[in-house]
Amino acid sequence: MGEVIACANQKGGVGKTTTVINLATYLALAGERVLVVDLDPQGNATSGLGLDRNIEESSVYQALVGDEPAEGLVRGTQVEGLWIIPSARDLAGAEVELVAIEHRERRLERALAGIRDGYDHVLLDCPPAVGLLTVNALTAADGVLVPIQCEYYALEGLSQLLSTIDLVREHLNPRLRLAGVLLTMYDGRTTLSADVAAEVRNHLGGRVFTTVVPRSVRLAEAPSYGRPIARYSPDSRGAQAYRALADELRGHRQSQAKDPSDSVVTA
Repeated sequence: MGEVIACANQKGGVGKTTTVINLATYLALAGERVLVVDLDPQGNATSGLGLDRNIEESSVYQALVGDEPAEGLVRGTQVEGLWIIPSARDLAGAEVELVAIEHRERRLERALAGIRDGYDHVLLDCPPAVGLLTVNALTAADGVLVPIQCEYYALEGLSQLLSTIDLVREHLNPRLRLAGVLLTMYDGRTTLSADVAAEVRNHLGGRVFTTVVPRSVRLAEAPSYGRPIARYSPDSRGAQAYRALADELRGHRQSQAKDPSDSVVTA
């Protein structure tokens, strides 16, 4: 069965979309079959993988609100082994429309049920808010990957997100676990980044990935060209970090397959 991971943090600008695009790319380059689902109305994962959300006629909106089969919404990307269900403008109104729909928290879970086994990994790019789109992602997911930027107030809001994960686990999705916390935008030239990284590791222990993503101009530039970092600047430090993260995530999954109780990233 394909592993579904939601990339979530209600804070904006922490690297969720950058992480989804580049982690998905390196998993695909390692030979995995990967699907990205862009749940953010801003559509940055869609454009970051080279699609124009302004001309996409079908998107994840049709699966969430319109009951359209998810398999018909999947689009190819420039990376072999990587597909995407794109975002589109209509998704901006989905939060309001979902309120009146029965079993509104399980719409994405139902949409993915028929296709997730066709992939090794399904990565969900969540919007920067704990609303119905994010709750749908958490209900559909096996795990949650939480990017945290290495800046002041890095842990602000994390307790709320972890509480939300606990509530979803208790009421909607008992299999949900914390897949790991990823330190992003690390600047080795500053004491602040080192202090924040130490604080996060002290607070969360083994639930923090060993990989740290540096602050990188190349990572920031790549989306404007509609390319993942592996296609834009494969020798950059950002590329090396996301390649390492993909290896680390695959290692965790293999470890869990051998012994489900032996995992440093379970909550």
